[in-house]
Amino acid sequence: MLLTRVRITLATLLLGVATQALAQDKVRFQTDWIPSGEHAMYYGGWQKGIFASEGIDVTITRGYGSGDTVTKLAGGGFDFGVADMAAVMTARARQNVPVKTIAVVYSQSPHSLFVLKSSGITNFKGLEGKKIGITPGNSHKFYFPKVAERAGTDPNKITWVSMDGAAMAAQLIAKNLDAAPFYSIHHFYQNKAAKAAGEEIVVLPFVEVGFKIYAATIIATDKMVAEKPDLTKRFLRAIKKTFEFARDNPEETCKLHVQKIPEVALDDCLGSVRATLTFVYNEHTQQFGWGKEGSERLDFTWKAIAEAQELKPDWDYKQAIDTSLVEK
Repeated sequence: MLLTRVRITLATLLLGVATQALAQDKVRFQTDWIPSGEHAMYYGGWQKGIFASEGIDVTITRGYGSGDTVTKLAGGGFDFGVADMAAVMTARARQNVPVKTIAVVYSQSPHSLFVLKSSGITNFKGLEGKKIGITPGNSHKFYFPKVAERAGTDPNKITWVSMDGAAMAAQLIAKNLDAAPFYSIHHFYQNKAAKAAGEEIVVLPFVEVGFKIYAATIIATDKMVAEKPDLTKRFLRAIKKTFEFARDNPEETCKLHVQKIPEVALDDCLGSVRATLTFVYNEHTQQFGWGKEGSERLDFTWKAIAEAQELKPDWDYKQAIDTSLVEK
């Protein structure tokens, strides 16, 4: 009798585990860029089982720029994504694309231009006639005209060269481009490649001309937020956990990331992770909490976007952001 009860108990436990595994929600998640160390939190968290711990069977796919991620998400290609707030607000304001920011990731902007030290370019002044690489919908191009104007450069006299994001650094190092737009957090591994070719990359941060704005965010469709709030909450909780794990365990995070993306070197990953976390955990995060926005910076961000994109300044930008499902 006792043996029978033990067997029944074990069978019940196994059934419960199997049911829990079957109950996991499948989620398709697209980032905004190539899977460098900037995205080690997501891939490392995937490998660590953080998403699974929230009942999520996640699949992560690399992105091709924020604009591409917004478009594909709106079309049903993915469930959640990473995209710059500028791409989200612009798509919504112009075409009423039903996608919104559901959590702030970078509370200040790492937008910058990378140039070669040998080019002699030291700031944003005097870039007329230069060739700058760009990807479709890249948020750097949204802001650059105003950055250039503030620096005394005519943005209409710059040539933008469209290309795949993965090719831009190589084209810059080969001197086929005069500058390339990157988040400053990519400097470590891109400069390592430049040094191997006898060059050195210099970073020109947009923040130097006053752009302290929101950048990368987690995005979802209106439909996802409205119809699956529990899944959205769990997904955001998992994302938050991946960043906390990376903050507390950067080396383990990168080792797990490299297991998923073996073409990324461990030291490159660590360089990017450490730089990335400064945009995630700072005074703003301490004041408002992870994933949340402050009204003053949000207003400034919208004004910068509206001015750069020639959008109606009185448009209600708050319809493009809803962080209510981020747990405090």
